[in-house]
Amino acid sequence: MKLLIKQGKIVSHRARRTETADILVDQERIVRIGKKIAARDVQQVIDAQGLPVFPGFVDMHTHLREPGYEYKETIQSGCRAAAAGGFTSVCCMPNTNPPLDNQAAVEFVVRRARECGGVNVFPIGAITRGRLGKELSEIGDLKKSGVVGLSDDGSAVVNAELLRRAMEYASMFDLPILCHCEDPDLAAGGVMHEGKISTVLGLKGIPSIAESIIVARDIALAAYTGARVHICHVSCADSVDRIRRAKRQGVAVTAECCPHHFTLTDEAVSGYDTATKVNPPLRTRQDVEAIKKGLRDGTIDCIATDHAPHAAVEKDAEYANAPFGIIGLETAFALVISELVNQDVLTLAQVVEKMAWRPSEILRLGRGSISEGAPADLTIVDPLQEWTIGREHLFSKSANTPFIGRKVRGKVLYTVANGMPVFAAAAG
Repeated sequence: MKLLIKQGKIVSHRARRTETADILVDQERIVRIGKKIAARDVQQVIDAQGLPVFPGFVDMHTHLREPGYEYKETIQSGCRAAAAGGFTSVCCMPNTNPPLDNQAAVEFVVRRARECGGVNVFPIGAITRGRLGKELSEIGDLKKSGVVGLSDDGSAVVNAELLRRAMEYASMFDLPILCHCEDPDLAAGGVMHEGKISTVLGLKGIPSIAESIIVARDIALAAYTGARVHICHVSCADSVDRIRRAKRQGVAVTAECCPHHFTLTDEAVSGYDTATKVNPPLRTRQDVEAIKKGLRDGTIDCIATDHAPHAAVEKDAEYANAPFGIIGLETAFALVISELVNQDVLTLAQVVEKMAWRPSEILRLGRGSISEGAPADLTIVDPLQEWTIGREHLFSKSANTPFIGRKVRGKVLYTVANGMPVFAAAAG
């Protein structure tokens, strides 16, 4: 298919200024960028009208739930949600049933994603068999089947010796280890951040040290092994500080944060809305500001959603009994614009860096930029458009988000993945 995007403002992670140009797409590649390109033999023209054109967003932390939990989400519905949020590539976590700890399970996901079409799906393989933290998965086989990283997401690998060996093997196959940093003993039974609010609400808390202690350990292991280590969903100030120091010391550590962790504090739990129950939990205003500072100075490399759908019947429970998780694919860009760009934390170029270029670079995906010959993954946005998040804007099978009813700025208008339009916002 030939596609022509007319007069869009191309936003790069490198350039300080945007360039207004046409983009010609043929099949799955960008074949030409120029001031005026004639629309010859073109099947579709998108008039960007001076709107920003970003490289397609890359979410390196998504839960698609298939196989095993298709009542929460499927690869197909998750990809639709991703496209609506401007994401052209998502990395699906291995806490499925069965988990992605073997070649057959990973190949199933790859095959299902290909059948569904739409956005790119890159599997993350499990570090340990069954995600039980007892013995390593067959890392070489996982690499052959198409995984781009390793994680026991949802669980920390408690055994430091086992994690050390995982890092050493992963390095042999140039795979990063994506670390879920949580001490299970310190966090046991907790349902929200431990502090004043949890005491008032009578809910058992999860202290921030449950995260930062494991962050410190995993950084130490990265320094010892030389492995590439990525810290998932950073939520507290101490973790940001430890990652910042490690980077200054030359440790090969990268990090991500999620929109809910730079938008909400533990005060949002006050109404006992189970949509606010996430892991790691919403923390204090001080932690939110530390995350924003980490994004600004480059300590935090990426913005990921940790999109974690759950059925309504699961979340419609007492706070202590509801599962952790929030969906985030459809709302991420608007929260980034509203909470970061409009508050002068990040520029649009830095948004490209955090949401496209760096996650692609960390995972060796070869995406995240707009240039001739590059994959035709493109997202056209209106950063000024105001709208109110509603259930009708969610393409996920689930709706577990506290942001329904929230007025935001910044809307995804078109998403093009592999040269094919996969999303167009409804008029008005």
